[in-house]
Amino acid sequence: MIRVLLAEDQSMVREALAALLGLDDEIEVVAQVARGDEVVDATRTHRPDVALLDIEMPGMSGIEAAAALHRADPGIRIVILTTFGRPGYLRRAMESGADAFLVKDAPAAQLADAIRRVLRGERVIDPTLAAAALVDGASPLTAREREVLRVSADGSTNAELARALNLSPGTVRNYLSTAIQKTAARNRADAVRIARDKGWL
Repeated sequence: MIRVLLAEDQSMVREALAALLGLDDEIEVVAQVARGDEVVDATRTHRPDVALLDIEMPGMSGIEAAAALHRADPGIRIVILTTFGRPGYLRRAMESGADAFLVKDAPAAQLADAIRRVLRGERVIDPTLAAAALVDGASPLTAREREVLRVSADGSTNAELARALNLSPGTVRNYLSTAIQKTAARNRADAVRIARDKGWL
């Protein structure tokens, strides 16, 4: 049996995925969690072969959870399953240690096949997303620029951002200015929107 941990914050989606996977005679869902920050502890308790992670979860994103899980136990295979088919997400997921990246509208049989393939050591990537990622290229933003943009999304002033990030207001202003230039945005809000649409945040 292939033991699977399922991490998805929407109960109905999580239960539907568990039911679909349960129809496969070779797959057993041994644990379900609703938060990204519960993934590592759940894998220690239930010892799955594969962790199936959604991207958007409270506590920790699926990409952050993938990185934490990869550090804690590199032997566990990681499949990212998401509604958000953004090339930047794909690139970040692969850099975080994910073995597969699929969108949720893929057929259920494709998900079961991906689970088997990652256990054989293969990488499984949605082909449309792979092509888009090649066209878009890597994110032009540094980790610090991404962090400042992400924190600024709530409309905080530069002074508030500086306090939250332990930076000077001038440094915050410089990071935001560079991020706006790199994303070819009109302003900070536009830079946040563009970076989110590309999957860079």
